[in-house]
Amino acid sequence: MSDYLVIVESPAKAKTIERYLGKKYKVKASMGHVRDLPKSQMAVDTENEYKPKYITIRGKGDVVKDLKSAAKKAKKVYLAADPDREGEAIAWHLAHILDVDEHSECRVVFNEITKDAIKDSFKHPRSIDMDLVDAQQARRILDRLVGYNISPLLWKKVKKGLSAGRVQSVAVKLVIDREKEIENFKPEEYWSIEGQFQKDKDVFEGSFYGIKGKKKELKTKQDVNDILKEIKGKKFKVDKVKKKERRRNPALPFTTSSLQQEAARKLNFKAKKTMMIAQQLYEGIDLGKKAGGITGLITYMRTDSTRISDTAKGEAKDYIIDQYGKTYLGINKKQKKSEGAQDAHEAIRPTSVGRDPKSLKPILSRDQFRLYKLIWERFLASQMAPAVMDTMTVHLLNNLVEFRATGSKIKFKGFMKVYIEGTDDNKKEDNKFLPELSEGMEVTANDIKPNQHFTQPPPRYTEARLVKTMEELGIGRPSTYAPTLDTIQRRGYVSIDNKRFIPTELGSIVSEIMEEFFPKIIDVAFTAKMEGDLDAIEEGKTEWITIIDQFYTDFAKRLEKAEQEMEKIEIKDEPAGIECENCGHEMVYKMGRYGKFLACSNFPECRNTKPILKEIGVKCPKCKEGNVVERKSKKRRVFYGCDRFPECDFLSWDKPISRPCPKCDNLLVEKKSKKGTQIQCTQCEYKEAPQT
Repeated sequence: MSDYLVIVESPAKAKTIERYLGKKYKVKASMGHVRDLPKSQMAVDTENEYKPKYITIRGKGDVVKDLKSAAKKAKKVYLAADPDREGEAIAWHLAHILDVDEHSECRVVFNEITKDAIKDSFKHPRSIDMDLVDAQQARRILDRLVGYNISPLLWKKVKKGLSAGRVQSVAVKLVIDREKEIENFKPEEYWSIEGQFQKDKDVFEGSFYGIKGKKKELKTKQDVNDILKEIKGKKFKVDKVKKKERRRNPALPFTTSSLQQEAARKLNFKAKKTMMIAQQLYEGIDLGKKAGGITGLITYMRTDSTRISDTAKGEAKDYIIDQYGKTYLGINKKQKKSEGAQDAHEAIRPTSVGRDPKSLKPILSRDQFRLYKLIWERFLASQMAPAVMDTMTVHLLNNLVEFRATGSKIKFKGFMKVYIEGTDDNKKEDNKFLPELSEGMEVTANDIKPNQHFTQPPPRYTEARLVKTMEELGIGRPSTYAPTLDTIQRRGYVSIDNKRFIPTELGSIVSEIMEEFFPKIIDVAFTAKMEGDLDAIEEGKTEWITIIDQFYTDFAKRLEKAEQEMEKIEIKDEPAGIECENCGHEMVYKMGRYGKFLACSNFPECRNTKPILKEIGVKCPKCKEGNVVERKSKKRRVFYGCDRFPECDFLSWDKPISRPCPKCDNLLVEKKSKKGTQIQCTQCEYKEAPQT
């Protein structure tokens, strides 16, 4: 019999932790939550201080039975669920089921699954933090009150299978509001004048700035013509030369939000995938017996803190000095806690910087390696010296018409030797060359070229942009971003086109209903304030029942009004203009989980459905009869196939183009990469230069 029973959430962690603790400890897994509100009913007593009714989750009976049996045999039970609100709630539910005193020192938390961290955590057990439990319970009850009251109303008035949620409704509204901005956007004309200048053999570029040192905007072609008339000849005088040194600091270590954003930008990972792989790296990877067996490679991945432990800083310092030299070592400044951040535990970092990505590549899967490399590089770079750039701005004059040329070059790479943070607009590093110029010199304008431009609408949200916006607005918390984005896609409220969110007709209808009857639920400011109120529960500043009651008092009135006044909305089927090949009735466009599709109007007698196919103007290269159309896989990935499927099984993940290969006459396709779109042959080695 083991002296101590330790309960964690996952079996993967259980084996590793048991090995670290030794023979006196038996480690078992609860497999996540063991108790929850039942799915079949509201299970919140609004007449009795919002008392929740918890039940053992269906299918967890054997797990609970096994844990009870093990708990009876142990001298002491330690509850070691994850170090966050949800983990605290799981520990509390386990304490209730196993008759463990929640006030006893039964709770153990650790931020990384390494031998030292695990052993140290068991030296400092504590009681269950009821403020954390109440904060999680309040969120759960609040979401239940919203979802289980509004969703049935939507089923009755709009369509079955719909749902409304406190955070998801705001996320959908953000996407819809951005789409409205784009639709209402009126482009404005503006111009620029670009010049190509030469000094001896060196050629460089500059742009029109203004007249007599004052900046001038060019709004029309006439403005441009007026400037061009003022330029006399091709000689420009160097009026001023400004040189300075600019320092660029490294990005901070990853939080949950910044990890999801950067993985989306650099690895093309969805938030859900990022968190799934991060969980695997946190829980442990088998490195082999010589390297210590199953080992957690990163710290806990649900965090809003950029704080790093002194131990990790010290290890990074030694590594940087050893690998790059003292000049690359950064000066650690105290990081300010960002507004709204809980700062419960460290930033996401490798558990040991000595385990560099290259050494782990043979062990990790491709996706695990790529995400680990991103986390490792970001952490190491955050502890390195700033990059130093030499910048130069040159003022060029011709008859009081001023052009300016700017250039920069990297003087000292610093952290950029390891890692450079990505951007949503894919801007490249500015490293333009300028020749050595001094005041009074003359340069020659080889070419002066005016360019017409139009202002662009704000871009649609990518996953990275939407997560960043939600974080900035205070909507949701680290653990909610990934499930929220997944939910709004599964419900069919948004679709994805070219990696960007577009609201569906269904999403717009539901959002309009919410705005009319439940304006607070989709109000950004209200939702952010509610998040702050829920955090106040966690900090012990307020009672959870008070916060729930303040919300529900007004919500119940609006719910009653909606029940009485909300009209039934019929989403009419739009005729497709083609006949059903099975029964001859007209096909119609219907709204489904993933957007529109074609269905027979003679439903349910005829159940014929088909996807809406988008032709790309290419004949099928296999059967020579059909046309190539754009399709989507079950995972919503775009591919291309013949419209005569299943008679013809042509398939391509790359987009075919209409012209044949000039070398072998076979199919050409567009291959997309970070460098741009490259046209290449599917049979021979023919390739064309990438188009950005």
